[in-house]
Amino acid sequence: MFLAKVTGVVVATQKVASMTGHKLLTVEPLRVDPQQRDRLVGTGRTFVVVDAVGAGQGEMVLISQGSSARFTPETEKLPIDAAVIGIVDSVNVEGRTVFSARE
Repeated sequence: MFLAKVTGVVVATQKVASMTGHKLLTVEPLRVDPQQRDRLVGTGRTFVVVDAVGAGQGEMVLISQGSSARFTPETEKLPIDAAVIGIVDSVNVEGRTVFSARE
């Protein structure tokens, strides 16, 4: 699993039948700033994921990748490699809050 920020939406009008009705998002994985360890920074990469929880633009989410992405009831029969499995409320690293959705 990894943390990511929702950066956009993917619209695909032509897709396999099992994907009809599933929202696709673009996300950028995040990591702890290696210099100061007091904030999360983007990795510069982009992934397309299936949204299983109703995430929105700009939210921080928890991503499951690989075959584990298909272990939820919402995604078990989908041909996917990555899925949003949670919307993050806060992240604490070494006793410090580096992200809070309330701020």
